[in-house]
Amino acid sequence: MRGFRVGIDSYGLHPLGFDPVQMLQWAGRHGAQGVQFSGFEENHRTLLHKSYLRDLAARAREDGLYLEWGGAQHIPRDTTTWARKELLEINRAAARQAAALGTRIVRSCSGGLMRWRPESPMTETLLQETACALRSQRAMLQDHQVILALETHFEFTSYELVRLLERCEAEPGTWLGICLDTMNLLTMMEDPVAATRRLLPWVVCTHMKDGGIALTSDGLQSFPVAMGKGVIDVPGILRLLQSLSAEVTLSVESHGGSFDLPVFDPLFMSKFPDLTPGEFARLIELSRRSQERASSGCRVTEREHWPRICQRRTAADLRALRRLASAEADS
Repeated sequence: MRGFRVGIDSYGLHPLGFDPVQMLQWAGRHGAQGVQFSGFEENHRTLLHKSYLRDLAARAREDGLYLEWGGAQHIPRDTTTWARKELLEINRAAARQAAALGTRIVRSCSGGLMRWRPESPMTETLLQETACALRSQRAMLQDHQVILALETHFEFTSYELVRLLERCEAEPGTWLGICLDTMNLLTMMEDPVAATRRLLPWVVCTHMKDGGIALTSDGLQSFPVAMGKGVIDVPGILRLLQSLSAEVTLSVESHGGSFDLPVFDPLFMSKFPDLTPGEFARLIELSRRSQERASSGCRVTEREHWPRICQRRTAADLRALRRLASAEADS
């Protein structure tokens, strides 16, 4: 079967302050086959003019590395104040940069954890506004020959993303797609394999990370863990991705921290109307497995510890994911 190219997302190494060239150099030294760039420090953004980006693309080609871009957004609001926000020029800049790099993939992320905050607009309101904003950008994205890849972050569930893509009349593989973050699906209270299956036709890139979910006195708690140490069925997700006709790269992304899911709060639970009893039961089963694996690494890494371990962990995750991808390709 067709193999996967396995690389890294830059976010995991963000504490090191690498510029784009240094990120490519780190990737090459550690056997990565590409880099998805999630974002940049302010002092690095001034580098992103056309000639620099073309030189970066040439360097990546010489080293045989894929490139994917970021910096786009899809919710037309400031998600801290909820003030209206114009996205066209933000996304046009990201699309131009991607075009200069010669990549079609532009990852989009607008923030998240809206349901955790009582002052947030209703999800349906945000879906309507997002669909309107994205439809108005269709021609621009097509002109730059890029796909805006909406990350499975903490904004919308897989059910809602499917409805959003349908409202935008986006055919798979055209101007809108999905960046599949495998662990974030747990935080949105979804079984990662089931959610991948729902989104599969639109998946164009990935953030591959393993994770766990724990039952606490306040509800559930999700968290990323080292690849192969968690309860996410990564081989099952790879088999689904392998069924796609177009290549999807695998970009390792991880970080510290955890996310509290107050599932004992009826108001919070009402904000996930698509969550079925069967899928919730699956989360409880995964929490049991997480507890069983806690002693072997399925536990929270505190955010303040991440800068110290980020290189070691990203390199280990990269090796582990390459082994899993190779095994699926050989099966």
